[in-house]
Amino acid sequence: MHFENQPHIPPATPSGSIASFTSMDTPLRAKKHRGSYNCGRCGLPKKGHVCHLPPSTTTTPTQTPTDSSVSVSTSTSRPPPPSRQQHSNLRRALSFDDTDLRCESPVIEIDESELDLFDSGSGKFPVSCMWEILRRLPPEGLLAAARVCKGWRETARRLWRAAEELRLTVPPRTQLVFVGSLLRRCTGLSRLSLRSESDLDATMLACIAFSCPNLEVMEFSTSETLVNRITGDELGCFVANKRCLRSLKMEGCSNLGGFVLCSSSLSTLWLSDLHCLSKMVFNCPNLKEISLDFSRQENESTDLIAMVDGLGRSCPRLQNIHVASFRLSHATVLALTAANLRGLRMLSLVFGTEITDASVAAISQSYSKLELLDLSGSSISDSGIGMICNVFPGTLSRLLLALCPNITSSGIQFATAQLPLLELMDCGMTICDPSSQNPTCDESGDFELQMTFKNKLHLIYQKLIIKHSRLKKLSLWGCSGLDALYLNCPELNDLNLNSCKNLHPERVLLQCPSLESVHASGCHRLLTGAIQSQVSNNLDAMENQSPHKRLADGSKRVRVPLFLSQQPYDEDKKRRRIGSRPCKVLVD
Repeated sequence: MHFENQPHIPPATPSGSIASFTSMDTPLRAKKHRGSYNCGRCGLPKKGHVCHLPPSTTTTPTQTPTDSSVSVSTSTSRPPPPSRQQHSNLRRALSFDDTDLRCESPVIEIDESELDLFDSGSGKFPVSCMWEILRRLPPEGLLAAARVCKGWRETARRLWRAAEELRLTVPPRTQLVFVGSLLRRCTGLSRLSLRSESDLDATMLACIAFSCPNLEVMEFSTSETLVNRITGDELGCFVANKRCLRSLKMEGCSNLGGFVLCSSSLSTLWLSDLHCLSKMVFNCPNLKEISLDFSRQENESTDLIAMVDGLGRSCPRLQNIHVASFRLSHATVLALTAANLRGLRMLSLVFGTEITDASVAAISQSYSKLELLDLSGSSISDSGIGMICNVFPGTLSRLLLALCPNITSSGIQFATAQLPLLELMDCGMTICDPSSQNPTCDESGDFELQMTFKNKLHLIYQKLIIKHSRLKKLSLWGCSGLDALYLNCPELNDLNLNSCKNLHPERVLLQCPSLESVHASGCHRLLTGAIQSQVSNNLDAMENQSPHKRLADGSKRVRVPLFLSQQPYDEDKKRRRIGSRPCKVLVD
C-alpha cells in the first residue's frame, strides 16, 4: 500500500481560514505512534533506501483571509521595543514615559517528554528546533504553518498560548467572530493594543472582555475619520469587570457623554477627544497617572473644576496629571491646589489661556516637588518663570512653555541659569515676530496703532544665550523673533530650530559636542549651512583632543604624543570618541 505524507491545505476562503483556526482549539485525537514506512517520493520502503528522485518543487501557498484578515504582532519570549509614534494623539511632548508597563515575557519551558522526535512531513524533527523556527515567523506565516500538519499545528498553538502581548489591526469589514477566535487562542494574553480601521462600538469591547480574562494593559486607537461609538456606561462596565486591568488608553472618546469609573487595580488612564461630559466620577484609589485631552471645539462645556475636585477626593495617589482644554482657568488651578495631592510629580495644564502668574504662585505654594511642569498655551510671563525657578531648583528637570506669547528671551535665559537639573525645555512660539502676527496698516489706519507697533520694534529681534551642563533637548520652534543664538551645552543632543527664519548665520554659535540632530525646517539655506559646518567642526575637535605642553623657554605650545604624556590615557574618552555619531541637520 502506498502512503504519501502530503500537507493538507484548506480552501483559500474566509470561512476556510476560520475553520482552520477553530480546529486548533478542539482536542486532538490519541496519537498513533506508527509513522510512515514508505518514501514519500518513490513509494519504496524507507529502511536502507536512498531516493533517486529529486525533491518536490511544489510550494505550499500561504493563504490569508480576504474579508477577515488581521495584522497581528505577537511576542513570546522577546517583546518588540515600544514605538513612540504608534498613538500620535496619545503621545505628547511630555509623554510620561518614566513608568514602563512592559515586562519581559517568561521563558517557555518544554518538558523532556515533549522533546521527542515527531514526523513533520519531511522526516523526524525535534520539537525544540521547530519551536525556535516558528517563533521567528511573522504572524501571517505562523497562521499558514499551522495548516501544514498536526505537529506544526500543535507547535503553533503553543506559541499562541505563550504570547503575552498582541498588537492587532482590524481592517474594515472584518468579522468579529474571527477576532474573537484569535483572542481566545492567546490564553496568556496580558497586553493588547487594538487599532480599528472601522467604527468602534460596544460589540468589540464585549468581545475583548470575554476573550481576555487576564488583561492588564489595553490600548484603543482609531483613525481620525472614524467614529468611536462606545458610551460612558459601556466603558465603566468594562473597567469594573476587568479586575486585573492596570492601564487603559483610548482615543476618539467623543461619544462618552459621561462616565463612572470604579477600579481598584487601574493605575494609568488616558482618554482623548473628550467632549461635553455631563459627569466624570473616578473611584480609583490606586490611580497614579491620568491624561484627559478635550476637544478644541467652541461649544465644549465640561466642568473642569468639579472634575479636579473629584480627582482630589477619590484618587489620592495621583503622581502625573495632564489636562488639555481651552476651559482651563485660574479657578481650575485653585481647585487642583486645594486637592492636596502630596505625591504629585508631573503637572501638565495645556491651552489654558486664563492661567496667569497668579496660577503659578498657587502651584508653587502647594506642590514644591514637581519634576515636570507644562504650562504651554498659558498667559504667564517672565515673573512666573522667576517663581518657578525660586521654588523648583532642586527637582524640576523638564519645563515646557510653548505658545506663551508673554515670555521673552530674558525669562528663558533666567530659567536655564537657575534650574541646574533641567534636561528638557520647550519654548516654541514664544519669541515671535510681531510683524508676522499683525496685518499691515493701510493709509486710513489708526495713528496710535502704528505708533504702538513702532514702540515694540525693539522686541522683534532678540538674542538668546544658554549655558547649561545637563540640558539634553531644547526646542525653539517658531521663534521667529530670534536674531542671535549662543549655546554652550555639552550634553545637548537634540535641537529644534524649525521656522526660526530670522536667525542670522553669523550670529549662531553652537558649542554642543554631543549634538546628534538639528531640526532646521523653514530656515534659510545659509543658516543650515552654518549649522552644518559648526557641528562638523565640533566633531573634529572631539576627535583631535590631545595634551599640549609648552617648550622649555615658554615660547609656544606643542602637541605631545599620547605615549610621551604623563597623564594616563582615558579609555572611556576613547570609546566615547569612537562611538560618537555625526550630527544630522534635518531639513524638509
